[in-house]
Amino acid sequence: MQKSINSAAFRKMVLVGAKMLENNRAKVDALNVFPVPDGDTGTNMSLTMQSAVKELNASAANDFTAVCDLVSKGALRGARGNSGVILSQIFRGICSVLRSCKTEADTKTFAKAMESGTKVAYNAVAIPKEGTILTVVRMMSEFAVKNAGKHRDFETFLPAIIAEGDRALAKTPELLPVLKKAGVVDSGGVGLMTIMRGFLAALTNEEIVSEVQTEAANQAGASDADFGDNSDIINMDLGEIQFAYCTEFFVINLKKSTTLADIDKLRENLMAIGDSVICIGDLELIKVHVHTNCPGVALTYALELGELDRPKIENMLEQNRALKAKIEAEKKDQGMLAICAGEGIAEIFKDLFVDRVIEGGQTMNPSASDIANAVQKINAENVFVFPNNKNIILAAEQAKALVENRTIHVIPTKNIPQGFAAALSFSPEASAEENKTNMIHALDNVRAGQVTHAVRTTNVNGFSIKEGDIIGLDDKKILAKSDNIDDTVLKLLDKLKDDSHEVITLYYGDGVKEEDAEALSGKVREAFPDCDVDFHNGGQPVYYYLLSLE
Repeated sequence: MQKSINSAAFRKMVLVGAKMLENNRAKVDALNVFPVPDGDTGTNMSLTMQSAVKELNASAANDFTAVCDLVSKGALRGARGNSGVILSQIFRGICSVLRSCKTEADTKTFAKAMESGTKVAYNAVAIPKEGTILTVVRMMSEFAVKNAGKHRDFETFLPAIIAEGDRALAKTPELLPVLKKAGVVDSGGVGLMTIMRGFLAALTNEEIVSEVQTEAANQAGASDADFGDNSDIINMDLGEIQFAYCTEFFVINLKKSTTLADIDKLRENLMAIGDSVICIGDLELIKVHVHTNCPGVALTYALELGELDRPKIENMLEQNRALKAKIEAEKKDQGMLAICAGEGIAEIFKDLFVDRVIEGGQTMNPSASDIANAVQKINAENVFVFPNNKNIILAAEQAKALVENRTIHVIPTKNIPQGFAAALSFSPEASAEENKTNMIHALDNVRAGQVTHAVRTTNVNGFSIKEGDIIGLDDKKILAKSDNIDDTVLKLLDKLKDDSHEVITLYYGDGVKEEDAEALSGKVREAFPDCDVDFHNGGQPVYYYLLSLE
């Protein structure tokens, strides 16, 4: 058990954390909500970490004080955008505690370091917002301080902190409405959790992965799958950007007369002319970031304290105009939205060129607002919505009144096979009205069934049902029952099939093994030799099998 870390271990943690973030940079970028110049969170955070790595690699020093100073100054010098600056301050606070360690730091010391990182990061932001990376680091540090005594070795301590960070990350959409509307968790929080996983990998010698291993981020992506559209930036209004210029610079070679109070005064002056203000540093180096309409004024204020270094001014309005023009140019006439449950089902819809999938089904129906928000994220004039459940059709119809600049066409699919049939009938060359007509006609060519278990004892549709019985049904009533899954599937197919059906497809659900589905498909072939039989992993909850007959 590793009960402490030395400076060499901390150096490795920083290096591996930076590598893990770089490997996942694009995935963190993909979670951004707004298309502003400093909005590439993964890139900005990675560049910040790479600057710290550069400082470490340029020095052979290996005591805690030297390593921590290199990390702290390197991160500050390379800090990019809000997320990068906040990350640099988290490391500044962590390093301010660890640099005092003579040889080793135990879990209690590391918890204090995280607590210090939280305080420094919060103090760096003029108006801290919850639901961001700040929330994630705060909840982790609070947990670390409370539980360091319980977890005296890093092999159990870091996983526990990471688990708490994931819980904090999952809460960010509830704390920041713009995240909830976009269907994502905070990208800065994901970046921080990626670094934390790098810390753990460094101590346990695990492989550095190229996949964001955060449950909250994965759930956000699974519940509102993005199939390559411009999602959350499609409807952004230029008027939402109050301050046009993202302005960043360093103040170096400070005047001898400059005091810490002067740095505070600079921060106050910047807040009076803009927002997103970060003004951090000491009497050796000051890092400034501000969104303002008067970048020249910001630079003038800074010149009163010292010399300017590496100034960068970006026009956020112009970049936003260019992005909106690109989105408009890529806008298509027609798109598709499907509602379903199960990763396998979602992947099949993706293969059928459905633009977007949102989670919903028998036990979790999306609201009209959920459907409207998903439609707004599809870059198309006309959007066909496949409810795939009779209980969702009305909500889909109500979503029409909530959507602007889109026309919703609800195709009344009552089950997943009907949704597949509708998607298959789509032709990009046909008009919206032609596609709508073809989709609705396609519903008549497929019959569907579901197999699940009874949750209570009852008498219905002529069957005496006991709790736990395996039952088969169509969209209207129970048609079959038995005490095992295979028999119920065969009985249900016998009720559903008529002479027009040539293809039978089984979609097996969550908890059903592939080999069992393969064996069952063999039985179906024997029972119905006049049909082609296939099976696919649907991954749907509740239902052992979804059946499609065409």
